[in-house]
Amino acid sequence: MAWFTADFNRFFKELAANNNKDWFDANRTRYFKSVKEPFEAFTGEVIQRVAKIDPKVKIEPKEAIFRINRDVRFSKDKAPYKLNRSALIAVGGRKDMQSPGIYYELGPEAVRIYGGAYMPDKELLLRIRTRIAKNPAKFKTLCADKDFVKYFGAMQGEKNKLLPPEFKAAAVKEPLLFNKQFYYGAELPAKAVVDPKLPEVFIAHFKAMADMSKFLLE
Repeated sequence: MAWFTADFNRFFKELAANNNKDWFDANRTRYFKSVKEPFEAFTGEVIQRVAKIDPKVKIEPKEAIFRINRDVRFSKDKAPYKLNRSALIAVGGRKDMQSPGIYYELGPEAVRIYGGAYMPDKELLLRIRTRIAKNPAKFKTLCADKDFVKYFGAMQGEKNKLLPPEFKAAAVKEPLLFNKQFYYGAELPAKAVVDPKLPEVFIAHFKAMADMSKFLLE
């Protein structure tokens, strides 16, 4: 049995055309039935499966799931609601950007799965670059791992034009040291949301990223 019905994506398509509080309030019961409650149940299932691989993960779905409300304080776009549901399953839940974890978004555009360091602070970025510079062969092996390549393709992230002097020599052999982000992602068709085996799909991605995530973020 599928975790979500077709109304999950349909809700967000209609919300995109009516992104205001009045419409949302009128469809709140539908939101709970078709979106909020099944997404919480699905996230609980993924947490349980992740915890079997990483026993340090002991969180509840509410600790992993991001709010549907947008932060519009500094945005020109004042639409109040996001057009997908998202969660980060890591040791510290959605607030934990430092531990290996799996981030995902479900919506009418796509099902997206991510791992790695998307927004490393200055200290974490220094540690990641140092780890790569000291272990270039290991890093190359992880980048070329057949499952990592199968599910994610390659390392992604914006780059710096300049590097601290201590990394310049290493960057000649490993250009990814110029990255200021170290993340990897996969995009599945939006229709995947009604796949009964979606938790298995997510765990296959989580296993494929696990060694790289551990190398970057442990």
